[in-house]
Amino acid sequence: MSQRRGHFTTTRAIDRVSRRAMNDAEKRDDDDVNDRANAGKDGEGEGEEDAGEARDAVANDDGIFESGHEITAKSSWDGVKRRAIVIEHRAKTDGDGVEYYVHYSELNKRLDEWIDEGDAEAFAELDGVVLGGGESGKDLASSANGSANALEMKTLTRNSKRRFNEIHNVDAPVEDLPPIDQMFEREHEEKTKVKNVHSIELGRHEMDTWYYSPYPDDFGKCSKLYVCRFCLKYMRKQKTCVRHRETCSFKNPPGKRIYRHEQGPGEPILGFWEIDGKHFKTYCQNLCLLAKLFLDHKTLYFDVEPFLFYILTESYDGDKTHDIVGYFSKEKSSYDDYNLACILTLPAYQRKGYGSFLISMSYELSRREGILGTPERPLSDLGQVSYRSYWSRVVLDALHKNRGNLSVKDLSQMLMFREDDIVSALQSLNLIKYWKGQHIIAASPKIVEEHLKSFQNNSITARSRLEFNPELLTWQPPQPPAVKK
Repeated sequence: MSQRRGHFTTTRAIDRVSRRAMNDAEKRDDDDVNDRANAGKDGEGEGEEDAGEARDAVANDDGIFESGHEITAKSSWDGVKRRAIVIEHRAKTDGDGVEYYVHYSELNKRLDEWIDEGDAEAFAELDGVVLGGGESGKDLASSANGSANALEMKTLTRNSKRRFNEIHNVDAPVEDLPPIDQMFEREHEEKTKVKNVHSIELGRHEMDTWYYSPYPDDFGKCSKLYVCRFCLKYMRKQKTCVRHRETCSFKNPPGKRIYRHEQGPGEPILGFWEIDGKHFKTYCQNLCLLAKLFLDHKTLYFDVEPFLFYILTESYDGDKTHDIVGYFSKEKSSYDDYNLACILTLPAYQRKGYGSFLISMSYELSRREGILGTPERPLSDLGQVSYRSYWSRVVLDALHKNRGNLSVKDLSQMLMFREDDIVSALQSLNLIKYWKGQHIIAASPKIVEEHLKSFQNNSITARSRLEFNPELLTWQPPQPPAVKK
């Protein structure tokens, strides 16, 4: 579904199509990570955002809808009229009329966009207007799950509602957060409500961005940025990027390569590179600014020294050059033993199994450290889908091999997963019960086998046949410093 534009492959068309197909993530697509993943979106969740309290749309004396007005807006990717809220308006560059920046109700903030005033009208309950459901809504991934889920949630207790939200990837409303978190959340929404950079060119790919990123000075005012595929330096003009490529000394991420995976003829060599934020500060800061374009709640930009970064790359020229596919970061010293702070697969490389590949790497590192690993919360909406798919697949495989004769504790020790994550995965599959104060796995070998077949038929990872190989990892945990006597 890619197109050719000059010398590079554009993923803008792919992004348009992926907007219609994002609900595939709810069918155990374990690769839409970012988390953004950044998104999300580091482990930073990007969920459904309230764009402010909606007001009935009545144009002012100049015929302009003000911020907060509820309108009917025609989305650019499929031409469907949807209920939306005006975030901001501005005069067109030619001075003839205005444009509106809108948030579509029931759809994720990543789909917010500028529309022409001709595509905006006062909201009215019309047959052709959808909320993100309906025939067109089925082709879009929303963080909420439609009116049926909303009705079901009305009968839930507070704890049950929280668990329901976790399983169905619904972010809690701002009002449900602690007061201090509400304040930070509203500050975040206000600062990032309008995306500043709308697209980037990275190597041969052009990608539409999803969220605001705090690029400094005039860089943050550019609609499009050009990013070096190797050192991730960002530039405003294409000719500047071309000149930079001629002199850039990088051919791969800095740091040490700790994983090399040859896949066979016609397939790229995959690599993981470990980078210390203290030693390669500029590169890691550039990486974080790039990642923020696809992760909503990412807050790490410049203070990179306490973190390690693990960059996944592809090489099609026999190890001469290596292009970034995605990455995850982790704290050098985590009080809560998190094995991952932020995870992202760049949009140009999504839906290929790389999300699961990144997660597998993070768990292999924590296994060698002897830690029960888990990602930092909150996870993004796509991150939740990716992790739950990964946990479910690995847990089902373990149950299948052991004919189901395992407890949650047994699985935790075997897989080095936290027990809560195992329970969450089994609850999403309806394979666990709570009886006499403990969780009991309720899964016969036949049911486990049926679920595994479903994963094999629907999972991006299974179709890609991309599998992490721990034997190729040349890494050992650092030894603690010797105690002086």
